[in-house]
Amino acid sequence: MLERCLGVRRVRQIQRAVRHSTVTFLCLFLTVVVLRGTIGAGKFGTPEQDFNEIRGHLYSRGRRVEPHRVLEEAQPDSESDQSNNYATFDISKILVDEEPEEKPDPNKPYSLGPKISDWDERRAEWLKNNPDFPNFIRPNKPRVLLVTGSSPKPCENPVGDHYLLKSIKNKIDYCRLHGIEVFYNMALLDAEMAGFWAKLPLIRKLLLSHPEIEFLWWMDSDAMFTDMAFEVPWERYKDHNFVMHGWNEMVYDEKNWIGLNTGSFLLRNCQWSLDLLDAWAPMGPKGKIRDEAGKILTRELKGRPVFEADDQSAMVYLLMKGRSTWGDKVYLENAYYLHGYWGILVDRYEEMIENYHPGLGDHRWPLVTHFVGCKPCGKFGDYPVERCLRQMDRAYNFGDNQILQIYGFTHKSLASRRVKRVRNETSNPLEVKDELGLLHPAFKAVKAVDIIIRET
Repeated sequence: MLERCLGVRRVRQIQRAVRHSTVTFLCLFLTVVVLRGTIGAGKFGTPEQDFNEIRGHLYSRGRRVEPHRVLEEAQPDSESDQSNNYATFDISKILVDEEPEEKPDPNKPYSLGPKISDWDERRAEWLKNNPDFPNFIRPNKPRVLLVTGSSPKPCENPVGDHYLLKSIKNKIDYCRLHGIEVFYNMALLDAEMAGFWAKLPLIRKLLLSHPEIEFLWWMDSDAMFTDMAFEVPWERYKDHNFVMHGWNEMVYDEKNWIGLNTGSFLLRNCQWSLDLLDAWAPMGPKGKIRDEAGKILTRELKGRPVFEADDQSAMVYLLMKGRSTWGDKVYLENAYYLHGYWGILVDRYEEMIENYHPGLGDHRWPLVTHFVGCKPCGKFGDYPVERCLRQMDRAYNFGDNQILQIYGFTHKSLASRRVKRVRNETSNPLEVKDELGLLHPAFKAVKAVDIIIRET
């Protein structure tokens, strides 16, 4: 009937249009199904939300390069997911010691270790049997190990570890120039000797483990080298075993508790030093022994406040009471600053730069600037925090300038971490003059002739 009313040709056109519409609808349906499976659209099951999610996905493709799912994983909800945030993480969660602390026997006298009485003979035999590890790398140039360290836990304030990093970088620079080995310790070897006294068990262990070392140089973490060109006058100490910054009059006559400083000292590897450590240690065990020893030190030493026994006061007391036993082998150095108190030095750095030069080591250009009392790793110090940190930056930059100048740079000022170029680049870099003689210092290198002599 449709053919009679519309004609055969018209009916065929309508049938063809219906077939095309059906195919188009099927294609659209399959497209929606695929989209639902690949981008997660339609998770609420309504056409309107299907459409909104498809539209949002297509719109986001023009704005972001990353796949949608990757973005969802890489962008956590800032309000609910803070597991990737170091600032909010409680560090105490991973600083819990699993093993209980060992309790020492209160009835057993404290000792750094088994008594050794023939170390000089044993060490001499070891050096004879190991000629590749001489205790002197050339005449009047002993093999030296610089030892420093810090607590096994992070500092109690956020900035402390940054300044510890600056301090060890400073020490590495000096030691690299002067042919000195470095040992950095973060382990408390003896819980009884925590605090001031932690260095003693470590020093003894290193002396016994490294017979090739002639001198061990202890240096506190809050001390920095500020004269990179100064070489310690080792020949001066050929008849001495223990070198500290100090004054004989203040120690032996005045009995002053600050007559010497144990923040930076040199100790020879020998039997005498082991005996000294054994005599030095008994005041160190924490608790009642250290508290009672502190009362004795305060009573016997001039100007000492009331607090527990510390290693410096104990050394003054030991020398004062036993000068005949120890004094002949102890050298109290004050011709240069093996230890330099920061409070009298840091404000004069610009004057030093203007009037003097590195290599002097004394008040004109101090070898070491020691920030006694600043305690940058603790919560509280004895001085204002701002002054301590600013001056530690100045001291670091003062020493660092002597390193940077080798390569043609310097800090813009002692208060700035930024650097500036002070020497133009050249196509003949080997002809550039090393003004301070630090690029290839004579006191660092082992002369070939010395090696040949030892081998023959």
